[in-house]
Amino acid sequence: MRLRLEFSTEPFDLDRPPAHALAAREVVRAAELEAVDVGPFGNSAEGAPEAVIDAVQAVLRRSLAAGATRISLQINTVDQPAADPTRPADGGRAP
Repeated sequence: MRLRLEFSTEPFDLDRPPAHALAAREVVRAAELEAVDVGPFGNSAEGAPEAVIDAVQAVLRRSLAAGATRISLQINTVDQPAADPTRPADGGRAP
């Protein structure tokens, strides 16, 4: 199973990213996550459940410590493509 995390921190500042937003972005960029996308009004990343849950904990702690007054987040499961029955399980690699 894979998880997709989407989150935003507040208050917003349209002139420059506030410290809490920068702290949250630093967490997801440093975590063992994939498909990381950071933006002015929301951020997202995907990964293994343990990595996403660890990142959520760090985002909450670091963002609140840096002045966030609100953190909105959503976690969804991400469907993985079904295994191709015509391909070897090892991807065709030689031992």
